[in-house]
Amino acid sequence: MLRTLTASFLARASLAALFFLVCFSFVLAKDEMTSSLLIGNARIDIKIEETTLRMPAKDIFRWVQAAAESVAAYYGRSPVPQVLIRITPFEGRGVRNGRTFGDSNGRITIRVGSETSSSELASDWMLTHEMVHLAFPSVDDKHHWIEEGIATYVEPIARIQAGHLKVEQMWFDLVRDMPQGLPQSGDRGLDHTHTWGRTYWGGALFCLLADVEIRRLTNNAKGLEHALRGVLDAGGDIRAEWNLEDALRTGDRAVGVSVLQPLYTRMKDKPVSVDLASLWTQLGVQSDGTSVRFDDSATLAAIRRAITTAESNAVAERSSHPRPAAVFAGRAVGRS
Repeated sequence: MLRTLTASFLARASLAALFFLVCFSFVLAKDEMTSSLLIGNARIDIKIEETTLRMPAKDIFRWVQAAAESVAAYYGRSPVPQVLIRITPFEGRGVRNGRTFGDSNGRITIRVGSETSSSELASDWMLTHEMVHLAFPSVDDKHHWIEEGIATYVEPIARIQAGHLKVEQMWFDLVRDMPQGLPQSGDRGLDHTHTWGRTYWGGALFCLLADVEIRRLTNNAKGLEHALRGVLDAGGDIRAEWNLEDALRTGDRAVGVSVLQPLYTRMKDKPVSVDLASLWTQLGVQSDGTSVRFDDSATLAAIRRAITTAESNAVAERSSHPRPAAVFAGRAVGRS
């Protein structure tokens, strides 16, 4: 019996050591820490410059894992097979200056304050925003609004679908912030008005309108996520350079209705006024400036609920397979 236990232990130890060597790297150089996570079939390499962060390394890994899980929940898979995340600490708190690049595989640079708490990191939205960028092709600079608009709109939905954000928070934020995307005096359409508000929130407004219309025309069977998955499945991730109209037509084909291309035609060269108050009422979102309540008898209440609900077949698939594992110092750790 003792021999059997010892052999079993040695076998497990050997497998663990092999798993560590194959799947995980943890290098502590003079001014840089390098490690890797496996989320599903995707590998995420993490490099932390100047290891002055005071938080435990496991909190960094969980932060990255949560962002990666969120994006995979929305798109049905990881956008790219491998991505490098380079983290640069700074004195202070918070997460800043995220940027995403399509060179080689995917690459993200982001700054994290050395005094950032674990709870602050857990509630961060920026890394998820940057990871969403991995899932859409690079387009001409004048279309930067679509890249930032998708990331702004999809980020909270993805976090909700992965269980990392409450749905009330998303709708509260949208009601508060979406007016920044409305056209102002002198606006010449999304392709020609490159203000911060029109780039981020004007793009997000385009996405919200598209999501609602796709769901309306398909009787809630399809939404923007299915259009964006269609683009991604056709090879349209950040490493590819595409014509925007080709991407929009690809998305329309994926959902079987023509929404993205006609909406772009309407909004690209001229300001389009949107009655947000009416839209919130139809969706059943009621905000008093400090919180939101939902009216489930509203005309588009079912669409509102569907926007943030993960597909039942995707939920079933995730429950019938082992959860995506993150590798922490050679140890596979799933979410409890």
